[in-house]
Amino acid sequence: MKFSLSWLKEHLDTDADMQAVADCLNRIGLEVEGIENPAEALSAFRIAKVISAAPHPQADKLQVLSVDAGGEPLQVVCGAPNARAGMLGVFGPAGAVVPANGMVLKVAAIRGVESNGMMCSVAELELGDDHDGIIELPDHAPIGQVYADWAGLDDPVIDVSITPNRQDCMGVRGIARDLAAAGLGALKPLDDVYKIDLSKALEGSDPAPNVRTDDKAGCPAFYAQSVSGVRNGEAPEWMRAKLKAIGQKPISALVDITNFLSIDLGRPLHVYDRAKLNGALVARKAKDGEEMVALNGKTYALDSSMTVIADDAMVHDIGGIMGGEHSGVSEDTTDVLIECAFFDPEHIARTGQKLGLTSDARQRFERGVDPEFLDDGLAIATKLVLDLTGGKASAITRVGQAPVAPRIFAYDTDYCHRLGGVDVPPEEQRNILERLGFSVTADWHITVPSWRRDVDGPADIVEEVVRIIGLDNVMSVPLPRADGVAQPTATPAQSLERKVRRAAAARGLNEAINWSFLPQKAADAFGGGAWALANPISEDMKVMRPSLLPGLLSAAQRNMDRGASSVRLFEIGRRYFVGADGASDERATAGIVLAGERTARNWATGKAERFNAFDAKAEAIALLKAAGVATDSLLVMDDAGAHYHPGQSATLRMGPKNILAAFGTLHPATAKAFDLDGTVVAAEIFLDAIPLKKASGFMRPAFTPPALQAVTRDFAFLVAEGMPANDLLRAIKGTDKDNIVAVRLFDRFAGQGVPEGQVSLAVEVTLQPTDKSYSDDELKAISDKVIAAATKLAAILRG
Repeated sequence: MKFSLSWLKEHLDTDADMQAVADCLNRIGLEVEGIENPAEALSAFRIAKVISAAPHPQADKLQVLSVDAGGEPLQVVCGAPNARAGMLGVFGPAGAVVPANGMVLKVAAIRGVESNGMMCSVAELELGDDHDGIIELPDHAPIGQVYADWAGLDDPVIDVSITPNRQDCMGVRGIARDLAAAGLGALKPLDDVYKIDLSKALEGSDPAPNVRTDDKAGCPAFYAQSVSGVRNGEAPEWMRAKLKAIGQKPISALVDITNFLSIDLGRPLHVYDRAKLNGALVARKAKDGEEMVALNGKTYALDSSMTVIADDAMVHDIGGIMGGEHSGVSEDTTDVLIECAFFDPEHIARTGQKLGLTSDARQRFERGVDPEFLDDGLAIATKLVLDLTGGKASAITRVGQAPVAPRIFAYDTDYCHRLGGVDVPPEEQRNILERLGFSVTADWHITVPSWRRDVDGPADIVEEVVRIIGLDNVMSVPLPRADGVAQPTATPAQSLERKVRRAAAARGLNEAINWSFLPQKAADAFGGGAWALANPISEDMKVMRPSLLPGLLSAAQRNMDRGASSVRLFEIGRRYFVGADGASDERATAGIVLAGERTARNWATGKAERFNAFDAKAEAIALLKAAGVATDSLLVMDDAGAHYHPGQSATLRMGPKNILAAFGTLHPATAKAFDLDGTVVAAEIFLDAIPLKKASGFMRPAFTPPALQAVTRDFAFLVAEGMPANDLLRAIKGTDKDNIVAVRLFDRFAGQGVPEGQVSLAVEVTLQPTDKSYSDDELKAISDKVIAAATKLAAILRG
């Protein structure tokens, strides 16, 4: 919601400056997102007079001007066709920055002739779209004065974030009312702002327009008035300036009036060209298959759940969202029909979502416009049409009834202190509420104003009082706490996530937090998402992520594009898929991505070393170990997924079916889908698959180191080249669990002395004696068991 300071002060009688207004808005819960002052960008540009204009000696389309900007005349080369001696314009000296393109003006030679700045067009100063010539000012414009000051452009524009529950602040008047309630000024009567007596209908003698509503649910009330004999030209400068200040393009007087009232009063209206209507104008349900070309030039297919405004021939308006192209007003329009209707917010929201169509009108109607502002809104719109375009007004047609039943409830003034934590005297509470438009009786029965759809009980009244008093006046009070050691509040799953997060950070990984939504293309690289949003924020946030890796890969790509040589990222979040019952399911996951250089180039190796699949495995095992998993007993099996390289990836499993993690090098096609060059490795730890341990309530036993020293024995076996080394290690470790405590592969060799198709695997076996040292016979017996276990896998002991 944008508006200028001068616009606000048309409704608010105050001397407050921009900073005071912004501070008060933030204090009462209307967050200021930004403040822009167009005059700041134009501070260097001055009003100047062209003393003389002569042809450029080297270019037919250029002129050499002598310009007086309040000092010594300056020579300026100009290509504008309207540049001539005696005219006044806007001059940018050397050092000024052109707003339209950011160019810094310099003293430079143009075709051999020195130029000391430039004479500016409207487009170059971002004051409009006209770039065919330089700005021409009236003869009374003061030479040498800053143009922005003279033109009244020193008017800051405020951008306020309006939460969905504050529909009353979707207009400048609603914001002015809140500021007045907070003591920043007085709210001006609406009759004075528009110079109209709203107690009397602005009704003419011409016949009332023929309108009705056949859809009482979607459009409960439909008011209309015609004006004949209008002249639809350009809107006055004051209106065009307001619209341009907030980024809206002025179109014509009739269109600009509706846009202005939508921003000024939060009241959308629509104006039809009566010459393009055929018969009665009716609010009804659309028919399945009907279509309408909207004002944005797009064709929309309608269905029977949508409320439309139509005549006997066709649909002219998607009710409360956007008008149709066919019946829109133009410069040839002479007779108009002004529609001021109330549309049901829920119907508007559903229709907008189905069509994927947003508009200023939809934003306001789906929040809920003031249902009692039909007569006043129509009267103000008709007055502006008559004042700005002329013509003669008709009688008014009022069809249906807006939902205006009063909401009244009792209120206890002590509730403000009990619930809000602020002790506000009753009379001050009464004053605040009355300034906000509430009616308060002597026995504290409160009537909610029609424009406050969000207020539904005493708790909402407390919120209104507290925010106007100021949320910074609410004292911070610690919650009571029982004596002694507090009981843990984290669930086992939460504790698990915390352990994994801390372990990942301790290993030098950087945590990323990505959206749970993905573009379709990113999801497709991982087999596609199970769920797509019907009404996404954007096309890039359409699919619920099937894995954490797409978001991490996108983050890695952004970092690599900005010069990062090594990226180590992790994220803990949820992946989404279809559950056993067909409903949505989500599971906790930790994702890791390693890209770029593992170690930078150095004097020892001479070149950088890149990450490989074993780095991903090491991270996965480290995080599983931090989660309490006995990683030594995990199975290493294939089938990590199609997004991994089939020969450089695997899974870690607790039993053949329970997959705890997948790791490896990404498939080249997957890396290419995210514009990542070189080797990229990743790992996924499925936290939902890790068995959660319940606290026993007892401390773990004290660690007692072995009394006797461990013994190691080395073995070398010839095995088939394709056999996983982990199969050999598991077989050896399982052969004598009482004595063998660890088995480690320390060498893999293929080449001279090893038959073709085989490799040599060297294994270190660690034995731990308990009550006495091993004898030679005992060591030989254990060794025989090791060899026998390896022989079952067709492994041959090397001599």
